[in-house]
Amino acid sequence: MNDAFSGRAKKSLGQHFLHERGVVDRILLALDAKPGDCVVEIGPGQGALTLPLLQRHGALTAIEFDRDLLVPLAAAAAPHGDLTLVHADVLDVDFTELAAGRTLRLVGNLPYNLSSPILFHALDHAAVVRDMHFMLQKEVVDRMAAPPGSKVYGRLSVMLQAWCEVTALFPVGPGAFRPPPKVDSAVVRLVPRDPVQVGIEDARHFAAIVRAAFGQRRKTLRNALRLCCDGDRIQAAGIDPALRAEQVPVADFIRLANATTPA
Repeated sequence: MNDAFSGRAKKSLGQHFLHERGVVDRILLALDAKPGDCVVEIGPGQGALTLPLLQRHGALTAIEFDRDLLVPLAAAAAPHGDLTLVHADVLDVDFTELAAGRTLRLVGNLPYNLSSPILFHALDHAAVVRDMHFMLQKEVVDRMAAPPGSKVYGRLSVMLQAWCEVTALFPVGPGAFRPPPKVDSAVVRLVPRDPVQVGIEDARHFAAIVRAAFGQRRKTLRNALRLCCDGDRIQAAGIDPALRAEQVPVADFIRLANATTPA
């Protein structure tokens, strides 16, 4: 632990502070920040990633909710570079406003209890996000990157893969954190796709179709989507209505949503 910090991780905030330098180095290598990149760290904690990033990159914006970490983090960062600290709940941060015409590169060790809301909040601002490198619970990363037919392929897989290229990078054991979590972690890269190439005509309808399809996983599309569209319309979109949601590729969900978008 850095001498500037005192106190234990707060369980109420889901804090597990990264400390293993080998893991930090692998994240830095994956991020590969270049001069001119606008890097924003979510949840810097005790600065395990923050300080090496500053040493390499010179400037960094970090969003931290825990008020008790702000002063020691600023003090620890001062010799290494220009750290701009934003005291806020990341879900309240307007990334588009923060970008101020630039493109953001997001990085961070996300609290496991808020990982999905943070991911979808970042996607709401995908137009100003170049990429994201996040540490998450490994089980969540497995779901994010799962292919169709996998036992863990689900709503999260489809929603994220529709809008981003999702790549699971490497696993991280509990011993890399203080205190060690009870689960394994993993680092994932998300690169937002060009909305034109994504091809989703109505984002809300697409989300509703995916939610309904996976709402009752054991049901066929014909039954799961009966309130949205009938089997004939599913068939007309080139998709077998007898399939279950976990068998349907992302591109087919997009085609189905576009074919059934309400007038």
